[in-house]
Amino acid sequence: MRLYLCEKPSQGKDIARVLGANQRGTGCYNGAGVTVTWCIGHLVEAASPEAYGEHLKRWSLNQLPIIPDTWRIVVKANTALQYKVVKQLLAQATELVIATDADREGEMIARELLELCRYKGAIQRLWLSALNDASIRKALATLRPANETVLLYHSALARSRADWLIGMNLSRLFTLLGRQAGHDGVLSVGRVQTPTLRLVVDRDRDIAQFISVPYWVIDVELSLQGQPFRAQWTPPTEATDEAGHCTQQVVAQSALHRIQTTQEAKVICVDTETFREAPPLPFDLSTLQVVCSRRFGLDVQDTLDIAQSLYETHKATTYPRSDSEYLPESMFAEVSMVMNSLLATDPSLQPLISAADWTQRSRAWNDSKVSAHHGIIPTLEPFRLEALSENERAVYELIRGHYLAQFFPHHEFDRTNALLACGHESLRATGKQIIVSGWHRVLGNAPDVSDEESGKRSHVLPAVVPDTCCSVQQAEMTALKTLPPKSFTQGELIKAMKGVAKLVIDPRLKQKLKDTTGIGTEATRANIINSLLKRGYQVKKGRSVRASETAFTLIDAVPAAIADPGTTAIWEQALDMIETGEMTLDEFITKQAHWITQLVEHYRTSTLPIRIPDGPTCPLCGATMRQRSGKNGLFWSCSRYPECKGTLPVEAKTRSSSSSRKPRRSNPRGTER
Repeated sequence: MRLYLCEKPSQGKDIARVLGANQRGTGCYNGAGVTVTWCIGHLVEAASPEAYGEHLKRWSLNQLPIIPDTWRIVVKANTALQYKVVKQLLAQATELVIATDADREGEMIARELLELCRYKGAIQRLWLSALNDASIRKALATLRPANETVLLYHSALARSRADWLIGMNLSRLFTLLGRQAGHDGVLSVGRVQTPTLRLVVDRDRDIAQFISVPYWVIDVELSLQGQPFRAQWTPPTEATDEAGHCTQQVVAQSALHRIQTTQEAKVICVDTETFREAPPLPFDLSTLQVVCSRRFGLDVQDTLDIAQSLYETHKATTYPRSDSEYLPESMFAEVSMVMNSLLATDPSLQPLISAADWTQRSRAWNDSKVSAHHGIIPTLEPFRLEALSENERAVYELIRGHYLAQFFPHHEFDRTNALLACGHESLRATGKQIIVSGWHRVLGNAPDVSDEESGKRSHVLPAVVPDTCCSVQQAEMTALKTLPPKSFTQGELIKAMKGVAKLVIDPRLKQKLKDTTGIGTEATRANIINSLLKRGYQVKKGRSVRASETAFTLIDAVPAAIADPGTTAIWEQALDMIETGEMTLDEFITKQAHWITQLVEHYRTSTLPIRIPDGPTCPLCGATMRQRSGKNGLFWSCSRYPECKGTLPVEAKTRSSSSSRKPRRSNPRGTER
C-alpha cells in the first residue's frame, strides 16, 4: 500500500480527490492501493527538560546547563488520536510519499514521525507549490527521491534544537537571576524573539530620547509666460543641519525678504533625466505582509492566514510561505493558462488582459533566484471570486496585480531639475512628466509598488531654459520641526527583521548578511511577533507595536549577543549551510551547546541590572502590585496574593532612563511638515 502523508486535513482531501481515494476512513482517505492521511501540524514535539529527569521540574541554577545526550520527542497530547492513526498506517505501508508543505518545517513534521514510528520502507517526496488539481497532478507525475530533501529536515531539526537549548537554558537562567534581583515574572529568552524584541525596544528608546529641532522652509510660486510652477529655497550650507534643513530663523527671514523684493528669478541651469521602472516582482510572504500592513492595516498574522486561505481553501494562489519573489523559467510556458484562468474567474479583467503582452518575459523569470519556492502568483484554474471575503479579495488582487504587471511595459518618466537665482538666493524646481504609464495601468500609483516616485503626481514644469526669467508670484515661509522615528507597525517590523543587515554596524558582518534571510524565516516571523504580544513584551497601540516595561528589563538583562539581530541572522545562515550540506547537524548543535555552557558559567553568579517597575495600587486592598506572567501574558497582581487576588492589566510604558545613549537631536528620515 502506498501511503501519502500530508500536513493538514485540507491538503489530504485535495490530494485524495486527485488520486481517486474517495473512501473516507478514520483520519484518512482510502482508494485502490492508495491511502492518504495527514498530520495536524506537528503531531510530536521536543520533550521538556523534566523528561530527562524528574529533578529538572524545579528550576535551579545548579542544574544548568541542560544539554541532552540523546534528544527525545514526545507525542502531543491534543493530537494523540491522529498520531495513532498515522502510526498504524505507517506499519502497513510498503512505500511512503511525504506530501507535507514543501519547506523546512514540512519536512520536519513528516520525518520526525517516521523516526519515532521507526518506518523503514521506501520514501518519495511530493513537492507542491499549489493545491489546484492541475498542480497536484503535475507534482504527482514528478515525485522526488527522498534523499533530495532530507537536508531540509536536518536544517529544521537544527533550528528546533538550537531554539530548545537557548529557550530552556537561558529563560531559566535569567528568570532565576531576575528573581534574585526582585523580578517576579518569567524572563523568556528566544533565539529569534529576543533580537526581534530588541528592534522594538531600540526604536522606542530612540523615540523617547529624540529632541525635536525647529527649521524653516520657503516655498516660492513662480510664473513663466502665464504658466505657474513651484520652487523651493535652497538655504546656505552654513545655516543647515546634516539633513539640509535651515535651522537659523533669521537667515530664512532675510532670504524671504530678498525673494519677495526681487520679484524675479533667473534660470541658471536645467537638467532632465529619463527613468525607466521595471514592473515590481511577484510577492514573497514578507513583502506581502509589509504591503498589506501599510495599505490595509492588516496584522502580519492576518495576512498570512488570508494567503493560506487563498492557497488551501480557494485554490486561488500558490504556496504562501515563499522567500522568493522570482519564478522558474519553465513556468513561462504556463502564462496563457494563468491568463485564461484569471479571465474566467473575473471577466472584468478583459481590457487589461487584452492589453497585456503575453510574450513579454520580465526579470521575474529567473532560475538562479528561485530557492525551494517561487513567488506567490495566481493558479492555473478558475475559482469563485465571490466566495472571497473583503480582505481576501484585497490580498488576492494585490497578488494578481503583481503577476499581470509582468506583461506590461516599463513605467517611463522624465524628471527635470531646474536651478534658479532670485537675487542672491538659490531656488530649485522639480518636475515630472510621465512618458509611458506601462505597468502603472495595472497597479496605479500606490507608493508601495515602486520607488519614491510612484506615489507622486505628475508635475510638469514649463519650458524652462537657461537665462529664462520667471516672475515671483508669492513666497511663503513655514516653520517646521524634525520628527522622531515612527513606531514600528507589524509590517515595518517584518521588514526590519528581514533587512537586519541595514541595522548591523560591523562592515564585515553587514556584507555577510546582505544576501541572507535576516531574523527568522517567512514561515516564522508572524508567529514570533504574536508570541511577543501574547507574552506581554509587546503591546498594540493603534497600528503600532510598542515595547512593554518588562521588555526593557529583559533586553537590559540578557547578553548583548543574544539580543543582537546580527547574531540570529548568522544562525539562520548556518541553518542554510546545513540545508546545502556545507555543515552537519551535529557540528551545529555541538557549537550551540558549547556556547550555551559558556554563557551559563559566565552569568551564573551575576547580579542583573534590573529595574523593578513601580506597581499600581491594588484596587481591592491598597497594597502595591507586582508584575506577574500568566497564560495570557503579563498582568499586575497584588503583592499580598494569595490573601488578596486583585489584578490589573499591564499598560505599556516607554522607558528612556535605562538607556545610556545620548539624545538624538534630529532625524533626517523622520521630518515631515
